[in-house]
Amino acid sequence: MNRFNWQRAVIKVGSALIAPEGNECSGRYLLSLARFITASRDAGKEIILVSSGSVAAGRSKVKIRHNASIAEKQAMAAIGQNLMMANWQRFFDFPCAQVLLTADDLRDRTRYVNIKNTLREILNHNALPIVNENDTVAVNELKVGDNDNLGAYTALVAQADTLIICSDIDGLFTADPRKDVNAALIPQVDKIDSTIYGLAGGAGTAVGTGGMRTKIEAADKCTSSGIQTLIVNGRKGETFDALLEGSVPGTLFTASSTPANARRLWLTHTLKTAGRIEVDNGAKEALVRKGASLLPSGIVDVVGLFEQGDAVEVVCQGEVIAKGLCLYNAKDLTLIKGKKSKEIASVLGYETTDVAIHRDDMALYS
Repeated sequence: MNRFNWQRAVIKVGSALIAPEGNECSGRYLLSLARFITASRDAGKEIILVSSGSVAAGRSKVKIRHNASIAEKQAMAAIGQNLMMANWQRFFDFPCAQVLLTADDLRDRTRYVNIKNTLREILNHNALPIVNENDTVAVNELKVGDNDNLGAYTALVAQADTLIICSDIDGLFTADPRKDVNAALIPQVDKIDSTIYGLAGGAGTAVGTGGMRTKIEAADKCTSSGIQTLIVNGRKGETFDALLEGSVPGTLFTASSTPANARRLWLTHTLKTAGRIEVDNGAKEALVRKGASLLPSGIVDVVGLFEQGDAVEVVCQGEVIAKGLCLYNAKDLTLIKGKKSKEIASVLGYETTDVAIHRDDMALYS
């Protein structure tokens, strides 16, 4: 087995472990995990849980037809969230703290910082943060969509060094082990590329929404930001015995870089792109080599209907080189593209900034 060290971990637990029958919470697979959490905390380590299961927990309490409406699912989530939290609390003699998020919370910089501060204070007060998507209010455009990626976002905002994804399978295999007896476990992945994504199958259970692909997506977000990621079998008690000993009884995705600053992580992974700015080679050189801000003079095209403050991609000859917050809306930026700084006021008719994207609001990819 691979060895790993950690200090602050986010542990993602799916519906298949929390509600294995699909209609209520169960402790069948959680006792070993709870012991691991308690022992790790006693050793001075910090843990944040990302827990699925609220809809499954509420399903038995809300009598509905086979195809539930959005409102009915949200009612199940509202009832089930309390049941899920109570199910976790019974395993611990320290308090559990409920944290409900939507994708919109993560995309807003002020709320993102508030989430980070809240998680830090929960840990400082010796409580266990339990994060879940706020299914009672989220609609499709506001949803993260699966708790594997929510686990990754939580690891980013919490500035964790490790994400542990507890699944009902031992890790990433060369093929689907449920269908291929020759499938072999891959103990370590040092680079996530198209080959690794090609190994991803569909969802493993009818209860959860995330299959292996969403787990790889989560690992991709984390490892590129300096956070090692593990996929392990949460149904096996020996999994957590091994983790306590510092061994990885599954697949370890190694971190490919040192952790970036929190603002860059937010810009890169969390903020939804609203448009695209195409720049010339001179602008690319200034951004990548000199760490400069993007000036309108280096812009050759503006794509999309974005507003001031929206996130946009910066592209040069088809290559995405950066992502940042634009200080102009698309209409005004189109008018001043290619213009020198001294020309901007006369074109727009008012005095404003001579910077399209400030370097402090930009994350470079090149």
